[in-house]
Amino acid sequence: MGAERAFYVCTECGESSAQWLGRCPACGNFGTMSRESREPPGRRTTLAVSRPLRMVELGGEAPRLQVGIPELDRVLGGGVVPGSLVLLGGEPGIGKSTLLLQAAYALSEGGAKVLMVSGEESAAQIASRARRIGCLHPDLYLLCETDLERVEEAARELEPRVMIVDSLQTVRCPEMDSAPGGVNQMRECVLRFQGLAKDSGSAVFLVGHVTKEGLLAGPRLVEHMVDCVLYFEGERFDSLRVLRAVKNRFGSVSEVGIFEMTDGGLREVEDPSRHFLDRRPQPVSGTATAVVMEGRRPLVVEVQALVVPSRLPAPKRVSTGIDHRRLAIDVAVLERKGRIKLDDRDVYVGISGGLHILEPALDLAVCAAVASSRRDRALPPGTVLVGEVSLTGEVRPVSRMEERLREASRLGFSTAVLSARSRARTSRLDMDILEVDDVKGALARLGIYAADR
Repeated sequence: MGAERAFYVCTECGESSAQWLGRCPACGNFGTMSRESREPPGRRTTLAVSRPLRMVELGGEAPRLQVGIPELDRVLGGGVVPGSLVLLGGEPGIGKSTLLLQAAYALSEGGAKVLMVSGEESAAQIASRARRIGCLHPDLYLLCETDLERVEEAARELEPRVMIVDSLQTVRCPEMDSAPGGVNQMRECVLRFQGLAKDSGSAVFLVGHVTKEGLLAGPRLVEHMVDCVLYFEGERFDSLRVLRAVKNRFGSVSEVGIFEMTDGGLREVEDPSRHFLDRRPQPVSGTATAVVMEGRRPLVVEVQALVVPSRLPAPKRVSTGIDHRRLAIDVAVLERKGRIKLDDRDVYVGISGGLHILEPALDLAVCAAVASSRRDRALPPGTVLVGEVSLTGEVRPVSRMEERLREASRLGFSTAVLSARSRARTSRLDMDILEVDDVKGALARLGIYAADR
């Protein structure tokens, strides 16, 4: 039997090398090559060979297991698929453990046996948190262990329907000669958990750490191996938390779940649109309201802009909640096609409530908010703006307009500004529709004159 062969693996991207290198040749990071050991061919396990099957003879998808937390079920695509592997990432202290503890309690309430494996906290700490948020149940089991073989043994003995591992970086496979959290360790642990989930039919949730860039720690191979990748996001000093799917083999990746952190744990936000809107007795300049789609859910959000004189040769373009490159394009279009002078002004734009919006339907509201702040003139009250702005200044229609307008009407908005090419059926809505062709026309209809220069 041959001896183990040592090699070096980048902890950021998983690139391997026969010798140590100060700089990874694949990702370019310095000091990330760590020593690992590879088993000789004689010690590798072989996979069982199965015969090919006709796809028409296979059964349909197994019924999903409802977690009992509607916002989490929404992001998962309607519930947990038996035998699936779900990876949950997020910054330290954002509430990952609390979310999964509440999910474990909800599953236990529904009659499912749940095993929680913790490698970071003691049993007393977890029990104390469970008592504080009211998540104690007879069918909820806890195992504080970092040895992978012992975790597998406990799972086979208990046979839970759902297993939660907090966290993946603390679990160690004794057969691998490396520290927990290493590339080989994480790859082997995920592979073993995947086999356990497929063989037993148990759904497995894995908690993953994130890097300082906000990405899941470890090789990208881990994200490819699991069935679903979730990110739990939020500002450290804000109570709002957003659960977002970036990969889901059993559902859509555009759904989001919205929670609020309280003393009693995470609480679902039942009406997110009202949560994101800032109600004021009088409209103020620099604000505009838009309706965006997060998955199948329309959300009414407020765009806030501040335009001030700049003392720099290159004025600032700072954004919070939207892509800064998109803001730069909107400002350029607004200046060139809307005749709003901004080349000597700093522009700051943000989305109230802490959401991060990528949808282009926000463009028209961003342009209106910036122009409103520049002219120091408030938009008409009760107005929403929905439309994508092209580089030529045209206002383009967006999808699912009827649902957007229905949500705005429910919240009491009386006027909607949208593209003249939109084909939304608005006869059933008690709203005034202002159809515009371009940015300049939209600003004129809103009373923000486009004769700045």
